Amino acid sequence: MDLFEYSREKQLKKSAPLAERMRPSTLEEFVGQEEVIGRGKLLYRAIKTDRLSSIIFYGPPGTGKTTLANIIANSTKSHFTKINAVISGKEEIKKIIKEAKERLGMYGQRTVLFIDEIHRFNKSQQDALLPYVEDGTLILIGSTTQNPYFEIISPLLSRSRIFELKPLTEDEIRSILERALKDKDRGLGNHKVKLDEDAIQHIIRNSNGDARVALNALELAFLTTPPDVNGTIHINLSIVEESIQKKVLTYDKDGDEHYDTISAFIKSMRGSDPDATLYWLAKMIYAGEDPMFIARRIIICASEDVGNADPNALNIAVSAAKAVELIGMPEGKIPLAHAAVYIACAPKSNSCYEGINRALKDIEDNRVYPVPEHLQDACYYGAKKLGRGKGYKYPHNYENNYVEQDYLPKLKHKRYYNPTSNGYEKIIQKRLQELKK
Repeated sequence: MDLFEYSREKQLKKSAPLAERMRPSTLEEFVGQEEVIGRGKLLYRAIKTDRLSSIIFYGPPGTGKTTLANIIANSTKSHFTKINAVISGKEEIKKIIKEAKERLGMYGQRTVLFIDEIHRFNKSQQDALLPYVEDGTLILIGSTTQNPYFEIISPLLSRSRIFELKPLTEDEIRSILERALKDKDRGLGNHKVKLDEDAIQHIIRNSNGDARVALNALELAFLTTPPDVNGTIHINLSIVEESIQKKVLTYDKDGDEHYDTISAFIKSMRGSDPDATLYWLAKMIYAGEDPMFIARRIIICASEDVGNADPNALNIAVSAAKAVELIGMPEGKIPLAHAAVYIACAPKSNSCYEGINRALKDIEDNRVYPVPEHLQDACYYGAKKLGRGKGYKYPHNYENNYVEQDYLPKLKHKRYYNPTSNGYEKIIQKRLQELKK
């Protein structure tokens, strides 16, 4: 790097956003992720000794994935190349592989290839990397906000270590903000900044474990607040509230958060916890989840987990879905909450769900029997000549509208539906017992 390039790089760094300037360059500066990068952990030792194998960093934004890659770049003797999967294609990969081969052959130097947002690479692009990761031409470092087990091809996964990064704790976000306020080289330490305690707490709470969001909010508050007569930039709660108007939720509609949150929502309804049900529902609504997707899951839960313990649950769930379709959002949140809370509070039974699964398993695993003659359709011309419906007993012609006859002649003693003693199913159970007598 010549003097002009050095000067330009230095200038660019000075004008970079605060979150970029405060990015740690060593492991000692790195905050959080003790389970992954704590002193003595596998990744810590691998970086310190420069003995890396291919790895994938997986976690929400602002948790340190790119920072760890940059720390590796600063500490490795290998050649470090960085690309972004959004703007890079197969031709660029081919060029990188060619140069990596030459470097390895001529100087014995390995190449570390960092691919940001690696989940954006399609299968053929990932396939193109595989042979060179396998033979050691490339040490792959990938970063992704998506579950790698869904987005990365299996052969590449099997040759990489997965490190999952978690959202930063409130104490860790506070530590990062305080460092930015004090740092004179990269942060705001050369300015007189007073940040009120309730203001810093607001940033911490609403950054949702994302260091970048927290630092961006602090910088925006700093840049838009004029100094007072003493030259102090006083950042109070109202300024911070404007700087971070809405909490940024980590919620990708095709990723982990989508599936994990809907799972928590369903399990809360199933577990009869209306408060948890409303919390997870609120998270999905706040994040902009498709309300009809939520409505469909409520319908499924009404049938699968409540069933005949409260037959009205399905009616309410379907009505809520229809209501959302008619009135839209944001008012649609009300029927969604109505139905979800009803199902959470309803008595539970999965007897119908278990029953159909048992019957399907019998159909799949065992001989499938033909319909007995007395149950066959006898409503068409010539059916009687074929013996269809012969011997069928019409229940309404008998006392209590019931008559004993075989509906499963070959499976007489099979029991697919076993009603519980919960809610209305207790009445069903009692009636079936009386009929069997």
